[in-house]
Parts: sequence; C-alpha cells; structure tokens
Amino acid sequence: MEEENTKGLQDYVAMFKRQRGKLLLIASGLFLLTILVAISLPSVYKATATILIEQQEIPPDLVRSTVTSYADQRIQVISQRVMTSSNLKRIIDKFGLYVDEQKANPLSVVLETMKEDIQLEMVSADVVDPVSGRPTQATIAFTLAFSSKSPKIAQEVANELVSLYLDENLKRRSEVAAETTSFLGLEAAKLSEQIANLETELAIFKEKNASSLPQLQNFNMQLMDKTEQQVIEVDRQINALNERKVYLEAELSQLNPNTNIYSATGERIYGSEDRLKALEAEFIALSARYSGNHPDIAKTKREIEALRKEVGATDNGELLTQLTSKRAELATLIDRYSESHPDVKKLRKEISSLEAQLNRPLSVSLPKSTAKPDNPAYIQLKAQLEAAEAELRAQRTSKESLRQKLGEYEKSILQAPQVEREYQSLMRDYENATVKYREVKAKQMEADMAQAMEKDRKGERFSLIEPPMFPEEPFKPNRKAIIFLGLILSIGSSFGFAVVKESLSSAIFGSRAVLAVTGLAPLVVLPYIETDEDISKNQSTKLKIIFSIIGALIAVILFFHFVIKPLDVLWYVVMRKLGLG
Repeated sequence: MEEENTKGLQDYVAMFKRQRGKLLLIASGLFLLTILVAISLPSVYKATATILIEQQEIPPDLVRSTVTSYADQRIQVISQRVMTSSNLKRIIDKFGLYVDEQKANPLSVVLETMKEDIQLEMVSADVVDPVSGRPTQATIAFTLAFSSKSPKIAQEVANELVSLYLDENLKRRSEVAAETTSFLGLEAAKLSEQIANLETELAIFKEKNASSLPQLQNFNMQLMDKTEQQVIEVDRQINALNERKVYLEAELSQLNPNTNIYSATGERIYGSEDRLKALEAEFIALSARYSGNHPDIAKTKREIEALRKEVGATDNGELLTQLTSKRAELATLIDRYSESHPDVKKLRKEISSLEAQLNRPLSVSLPKSTAKPDNPAYIQLKAQLEAAEAELRAQRTSKESLRQKLGEYEKSILQAPQVEREYQSLMRDYENATVKYREVKAKQMEADMAQAMEKDRKGERFSLIEPPMFPEEPFKPNRKAIIFLGLILSIGSSFGFAVVKESLSSAIFGSRAVLAVTGLAPLVVLPYIETDEDISKNQSTKLKIIFSIIGALIAVILFFHFVIKPLDVLWYVVMRKLGLG
C-alpha cells in the first residue's frame, strides 16, 4: 500500500498541469502584489559627506592644544550642540521639511523624525598609540548624511549640517582655548594677590620680630657672648674706678684746698675757714674769762657770725676733740683742786661754751663757702677725682645699657623657636604660592600660544574631503530585493496551494489512481475532446494574456521608475549629459 500511495515525479507533473491555471493565477497575483508594494514604497535619498579629522600643523611638543578630549567624544559633543531644537527648527523652516508631518504631529515628534533622518558614523583606523606604542583604533574621520524623499533636499540639508558641524568645531575649540586662557588668568591674578598679602604679612612679621628671626639666631648668640664679655670688662673697670676714687678721696682729705699765705712780716695769713676756727677757739677762751657783755666777746662773736655767713657751717670734729680734751683736763683739775678754784671754774666755762657751740643748730641756710681752692695739689687731685667719678658714672650707664641689651638678646633667643615656627609656616605658604603662581603663569603662556594657534587655524581641524553629492539613486527601499523575494514567495505559495489542494481532494486522476483504488487496470483510456465551451474559454484566456502583457509593460515602466532610476532623475541625467541642464 505504501508503494501504491507514493507519488512520483510524473504524478507531481500531472498535478501541476491540472492546477496550472490556479498556479499561474496565484503566482502572478502575489507577484503583482509584491511589485505594487515595492512600487508603492516611497524612495528615500541620502546625501553623505565625509569629514576628515586633521591633526594640528604645529608639533604638540612645541605648542600643546588646550582641547585634549578624544575625537569621537568631541564629535558627540558637537553633535549635541548642533542637534538642538532651535537649529533643527531653523533648518526645517529654511528648507520646508516635513510639511505633512508638522500638520499631523507636534513639533517634538517632527524633530525626533529629523534626528532619525540624520546619520552620523565614525570612521576608525588601526593606528599605533604614540604614548604606549600599542596598536589601537582611532577615529580619523566621520560621515554625516541626511535622508529625504527629495534628493535635492537631502543634498542641501546635508550641506547645511556639514557647515554647522565645521562652524561648531571651530567655535568650540576657540571657546575652550579662550576659557582656558581666561581661567588661568583669573587664577594667576588670585595667586598674585595671595602672594602680595603673604609678602605684606611677612614684612610685618619680620618688623615685629626683627631680632628673633631664625637666620639671626647664631648672630644673636654671638652678640650675647660679646655683650657678656663687655659686661665683665665694664665691671672690672667699675671696680678699678671705685678703688681709684677711694684713693683720691683719701688723698684729697689730707690736703688743704687753700694754700698757706704769709705776710711780709712772716706771719701766716689765714683764710676765712681757718680764721673762723681760730676765732671759735678764741671765743671759747674769752667766754671762760669774761662775761657775755665783754666787748672782746661781742667783737669776736660778731666776727664769727660774719665768717659763718661767708664760709657756712664748720666741722664739729675739732670742737668735739677740744671738748674731750677739756673734759679730761677738768677731771684732772678736780682731783687736784676744789670746785671754787679759778682754773676749775674757767675750765667749766670753756666746756659749757664748747657744748653750746656743739649744740647750736646747724643752719642749713648758711651758704657754703665760696672760696675757691687754690692749692694746685688739691685742685689736681680734685680734678682726677671728678674725672674718675664721671668715668664711673659713664661705666655704670654703659653697664646698664649692656644689661638691657643682654636681656633683649636672651629674650630674642628664647622666642626664636616660636618665631621660627610661625616664620616657617609663613615662608612655606609663600613658597607654595610662588611655585603655584609660576606653574599657572607657564600654563597661561602655553594657553595663549594654543589660543593663537586656534585663531590662526593651525590646530586640529575638520576638513571636508567629500562634500554631499546629489543622490541619483534612492537609498531605500531596495525594490529589487523586495521583488525577488516576492517572486520566490509567489512561486512557493502557488506550489504549496496545489499540493494542499490535491491532498485534500478525493478525485481520481490517471490509470495509476484507478489501479490503486480498484486493483484492476482500466481497459481503455479516452483522450480529452475539446468542446465549444473549451474553445471560448481559450479565446478568453488569450485576451487575458494580451491585457497581462500590457499590464506587464506598465509594471516594467513603473518598476524602472521606482526600482532602477526615477524618470525625473533620468530626465535630469540625460539633460546634464546633453549639456542642457
């Protein structure tokens, strides 16, 4: 039974012959539908431009650019700046794009559609990294394309986009260079102001701690040692001067300031002071001898008063000596005589007079003696004493000054560690600011050169090596592929339809089918007899074929227009080749 149900090639050929009309109808219908679909799809043209990324003309070792990002990164940034809504809206209004879409959709949808029609692709190449020396991929160019149903619009919009990209690249590079230069200038100004403030602070600090600065510590130590030696030397000189003063005072006390003067008769002429002392001694003797009203006593007393006014108060030492001597003499006389003895009375009166002289109040108002010393030895010693005293005062003043200096040096040395910490902190801030200022100024100079390089168009730039051409061929749809696939699917679908229909049919075709069903071979096979109806049917079929040929010609024209070349483009090409367009 399996052999009987197995169909051979002849069975399939017979089956396709029986279903050839339907096969042709289904296949041609599907194929025609495919052609219509392929023709009905609108043509989309794409104009593409190629932009080369050229390296800067000046070697980077000489002038370093301020734009350090990678090329693809910069292109993406430029793309975002170009693809702004305002730019796209301006292009749409300028070229009248998406008229129908603007009526049916909001502006945001139209802008998204335009962004989808703009294609940006990077062109990379294998290069060697100059830093690491390893092979890598680098972006050396990029393509910019715009798709539109009109080839002219596609070319014009692509040109507009290329101009925007080139201008934005120059603008972006100039802005980056200018911003870098401006930023470094502001940083340099801030650092300059900071350095000026630190210099002022350092000057005030040095002025305030002029003697305690770290660099003066050794010098202060030397000065302190030197001052200590000077103090020791001054002390030695002061001791020597004190000894000399004591010596001179002792020598001076043994000399009479006045020189003894003698008269022509050989008598000594007393000075005022000596005369006063002599009269005081004579007054004591007269007081013991006479009453207080005696003329000699009154005369002596007046003379004493006059001399005292002249020479001032006299020394009581001599009076004390006389008093002591008189008292001793009185004690001797009392042992020998009675109280009534004249010598005893006289001596007692002298003692009383001496005591009265000693007990008299010393008049501070009495003028000192104005008599000038005239003893050369006395004058010389007095001058030496005064010189010694003056030098002693000078040495003491110098010693006090040296001790003050010594105290200042000690204070400076003690304050040196704290001053050094603050000074080092200020110097560290000042040096750091100075170093940073120099670095910023160097970078600012490089930025100025980089800005000049960008201004002169000597830096990295975009070069349009392939401008967008007029697209003579549509970019999409691929009608050839659509029609070819439609042809394959149409044939396959028609054959599939025939196989399914024969499988589901209960009719018996051919002697082999009769033999398979009845088990007996047919006795005779009658050929097919064509009737009038068949003839009429054949004529109808011929008319269909004629109309099909006419339709096919129309389809070929449409196919040429939509698949191979639009008729308007063909007309434009022909006119251009003839020199008429």
